[in-house]
Amino acid sequence: MSASLNGRRIAILVMDHFEQVELTQPKRELEAAGATTVIISLHAEQVVGMNHDVKGERFDVDLPFDQARADDFDAVLLPGGVFNADEIRNQVNAQKFVQDIVAQNKPVAVICHGAWLLVSAGLVKGRTLTSWPSLEDDIVNAGGHWVNEEVHVDGLLISSRKPDDIPAFVRNFIDVLERQPAYLS
Repeated sequence: MSASLNGRRIAILVMDHFEQVELTQPKRELEAAGATTVIISLHAEQVVGMNHDVKGERFDVDLPFDQARADDFDAVLLPGGVFNADEIRNQVNAQKFVQDIVAQNKPVAVICHGAWLLVSAGLVKGRTLTSWPSLEDDIVNAGGHWVNEEVHVDGLLISSRKPDDIPAFVRNFIDVLERQPAYLS
């Protein structure tokens, strides 16, 4: 893959028990395109992934939420996983981070249950997105429009439903990033 994303910094926000492949595969492809990825969580320790309902690997956290600033990143990736998404949506610093990313007109890529953070941060009203099907009511009740598509791009919001959608999700995320100015270069 080309180095089309050289100099780009992508924040990846997670809590324990995120869907591991929704972090690892996009992270690997973003880095292959030249981006730097930074895992951000509640504490600067490690987080544990999940492979569906089985515990996965441990990943080092690069930065805690309370030290993360949207100004230092070009975009944000929000992996899903039920437990991760249910916990992260209640983290005020995670909500503020995604609110700041959106206010700065930077891309947000969200997959599966990750959209719960956007719902809790008040960022889906008037937007069209997809997610794991069980989030449809949450998105609609928050004023958004839910669609059942492999990937949906609404401006700078890139969303997908599940791990099977990751190839299209990452392709679209990279495409959006390539069309955006590099904020930190």
